[in-house]
Amino acid sequence: MKEDYEDINLTRDGMIATITIDRPKVLNAIRYHTMVEIDDALDKVESEDSIRVVVLTGAGTKAFVSGGDISLMAKGLQYVQTLTEVPKGQDVCSRIENFPKPVIARINGYALGGGTELALCCDIRIAAENVKMGLPEIKLGIIPGYGGTQRLPRLIGIGRAKELILTGDHISAQQALEYGLVNRVVPISELDQTVTELAEKMASYGPVALHMAKTAINNGLQADMRTALQLEARCYSICFATEDRVEGMNAFLEKRKPNFQGC
Repeated sequence: MKEDYEDINLTRDGMIATITIDRPKVLNAIRYHTMVEIDDALDKVESEDSIRVVVLTGAGTKAFVSGGDISLMAKGLQYVQTLTEVPKGQDVCSRIENFPKPVIARINGYALGGGTELALCCDIRIAAENVKMGLPEIKLGIIPGYGGTQRLPRLIGIGRAKELILTGDHISAQQALEYGLVNRVVPISELDQTVTELAEKMASYGPVALHMAKTAINNGLQADMRTALQLEARCYSICFATEDRVEGMNAFLEKRKPNFQGC
């Protein structure tokens, strides 16, 4: 099933939903409207119990997201408008990061500026060998505005993050892997299979456990260890009270595949 959007496509295949940024004429560059549509797609996906994993990607083979739409940005924005549009983009990125279902970035080409920032929000990043990543905003007289200055150092360390942000340099997929910016690098011909297999594997698990694992990790990293462990215990308890926990443990003892229902 496919939704009607201007900048994106939303498709579903079994328990997996795919959000595709589809602006090939500008290498899938994003604008305010793109982020609004992504937010709407997330609304739909979140409300569908049958969907357990989300894939975020770009159309074609050249770009995941090449960055912000500079043709629009160059026209300038009034300060008040900037204060409205940038927080909206940040909110959508934070929503992806904390989405109750796992989100996989299928990085199929250039992921620059906002493209890297969108990828940073995802739980797992799978990149094709031809991928280039980076935050080149400094070359335009601006800085990353969708969380790049905050998420990148938390992921790869402050030294490497500062070098990438302050130079605006691009890095290869292999460098991104070495930095810990992506989880895997595969040939472009194997990208779909790798992402699908990973998505299907996670989709076979209990939705509550997936959600609670994300919650414990994301929120725990923002807290001191004592508070984080208390959060983990709370999330564990929520999982333990579910029918999925009963099903999972019975399936293990009975040596069969569990049938998780998300309750």
